[in-house]
Amino acid sequence: MKQKEKICPVEKAGMLDSFFRRIIQNPKKIIKPYIKEGMMVMDLGCGPGFFTVEMAKILQNSGKVVAVDIQEGMLKLLEAKIKGTDFQKIVTLHQAENDSLSFSGKVDFILAFYVVHEISRDNLFSELKRILNPNGKILIVEPNFHISKIVYLEMLDNLIKEGFEIISKPKIFLSRAVLVKS
Repeated sequence: MKQKEKICPVEKAGMLDSFFRRIIQNPKKIIKPYIKEGMMVMDLGCGPGFFTVEMAKILQNSGKVVAVDIQEGMLKLLEAKIKGTDFQKIVTLHQAENDSLSFSGKVDFILAFYVVHEISRDNLFSELKRILNPNGKILIVEPNFHISKIVYLEMLDNLIKEGFEIISKPKIFLSRAVLVKS
């Protein structure tokens, strides 16, 4: 994955996993409609695990979560967070490379929360399509304070060109969101 814009540094990880953020962007409320027990799910750009841990809770030890980040420091924060918990058994930490997710498995659901704008879109959507199971879904959520409506609409066009079908555009505070399926 190529860096498109400045990525959130590890030193600011605390703001990604804060009490205030949980109030305005409740992770359970956002992802629960899309995740079922037994699924293989991916948290793309997982950071310190704000959504990863909630995904693991929803799966209740009956599926797997692949937590993907390009920054080793973010993965280490998540590793420390789940160490000694049951989540350690179902969460796999995966460090992506600069130009690729470097993931060869298949998943049923991908969450890309506030991360697509940080990644070069050249091959991202084709790579996500490759790893998504048939009828798998992706929830992409981008910050409306970083992403203009024009850029968001271009992203939707690129998703359609890649063969994704738009299912819905969920309402998420301070965000532009789209749910697509393969």
